[in-house]
Amino acid sequence: MRGDSTLKKWLELQQKLVPDLLEVLKRRHRILKVIHSLQPIGRRTLSQMVGLTERVVRRETDFLKEQGLLTFSSVGMNMTEEGSYVVREMEDVIREWFGLNQLEHQLEKQLGLNKVIVVAGNSLTQPWVKNDLGRSAVQQLKQWAEPNSVVSVAGGTTMEAVAQAMTPHPVLRTLLYVPARGGLGEKVEYQANTICSEMASRSGGQYRLLHVPDQLSKEAYASLLEDEQIKELIRIIRSARIVVHGIGEANTMATRRKASPQMLAKLKERQAVAEAFGYYFDRDGNIVYKIQTVGLRLEDIKQADHIIAVAGGEDKAEAILAFLKHGVHDCLITDEGAARQMLQYI
Repeated sequence: MRGDSTLKKWLELQQKLVPDLLEVLKRRHRILKVIHSLQPIGRRTLSQMVGLTERVVRRETDFLKEQGLLTFSSVGMNMTEEGSYVVREMEDVIREWFGLNQLEHQLEKQLGLNKVIVVAGNSLTQPWVKNDLGRSAVQQLKQWAEPNSVVSVAGGTTMEAVAQAMTPHPVLRTLLYVPARGGLGEKVEYQANTICSEMASRSGGQYRLLHVPDQLSKEAYASLLEDEQIKELIRIIRSARIVVHGIGEANTMATRRKASPQMLAKLKERQAVAEAFGYYFDRDGNIVYKIQTVGLRLEDIKQADHIIAVAGGEDKAEAILAFLKHGVHDCLITDEGAARQMLQYI
């Protein structure tokens, strides 16, 4: 605490001496973070990603190159080893100055969570922030994973960013990755099967796939549960000690799953705002609709040692709060946009 207080005081003094220091620091840090996430990247794309004019981006990247933090080539800009070091070492300063540590503590207290991690930015308007969400989720997984355990993984665009952030690791390569449920009826790269196989491939672990549709009739559901191989795989999925998942906005998720007009009308009538694991929740965390699906159930999730929810963007704030009110929580990894919006709702 004393170290944080000293750092904060030093930063405040710096800002008094150089009033535009904070703005310059934020701008250059944002540029470096985007390049770090998307390298190699051209100036035009970088300009669009950080919301700055090409002229400003050219000036700033030229400066960063002179400092030895970037290299330029015909395919775009890349971080140097020193540039990567600067980004890593600046994280604590940035977190303190931007108030991210305080946001985490506030959300932990207000939501009763064991752990909250907030990354800088807003993934609704800054797509590259999802890469930071993914890296934070992988870092947490490394801390909590135990050798030879089962990790159940859900689908979605944010979870795809988690898969892309996976790297070889002594513990991660001993894990068995399994999908939380069947396909979403959407792009294959966002389905749980694809994501868990990608996580296993990038980390060196093993995986099993669940080759069943996401939405089933009662008859088809009962029939599948009679299959011995499916039955054994479901047993493994439901024994997962760590669950990693996203949280979706109800109408968005239903539309992505090609829901019928009747179902969309029901969700609207019942005021559904959030979706996770095939369950739809209202603002108070009550289940208002459930899809007949093969995979994890809420009662299984509650038995896991750790539940890591990864969701960001200010448009997700209400959905995140709704799901957490249901009582299925442990660790939330989110971004600044969603965190500040959640505190406003609270």
